[in-house]
Amino acid sequence: MGVLEGKKAPEFKLEGSDGKTHQLGDYVGKTLILYFYPKDDTPGCTKEACGFRDLNREIIKKGAVILGVSRDNKESHAKFIEKFDLPFVLLSDPDATMMTRYGAFGKKMMYGKEVEGVIRSTVVIGPDGTILKHWAKVPKAESHPEQVLAVL
Repeated sequence: MGVLEGKKAPEFKLEGSDGKTHQLGDYVGKTLILYFYPKDDTPGCTKEACGFRDLNREIIKKGAVILGVSRDNKESHAKFIEKFDLPFVLLSDPDATMMTRYGAFGKKMMYGKEVEGVIRSTVVIGPDGTILKHWAKVPKAESHPEQVLAVL
């Protein structure tokens, strides 16, 4: 899937770590950051989540909301949130339906082999539901949150 910038954000409806169902319509009028990551409590994913955690206040000041999305269940998300004191909701997309719509699931290279899985990527959705920025592949998880903040 190509870059999604300028396109209407695909609808979604997923269970969050807060026990609520989240959908795109809940965020109309706000800037929404959706970051897609492979697995809770793994090295790269932890660095990225902690980066967003550390910048969360600045991101909120810019009028934006962060949601992390992975295939992990809410129990896994709860442990990850507690262990690293994450101040934002993590969504569960166990069958990767939403991630596929956003180009965040598919073929990728891992240790020199082509595999199918979650592609670390991020979209920034404007208050009107249009995708303002799309990182189709995030190469450096630890520095990516700074890039997102710079775009805001």
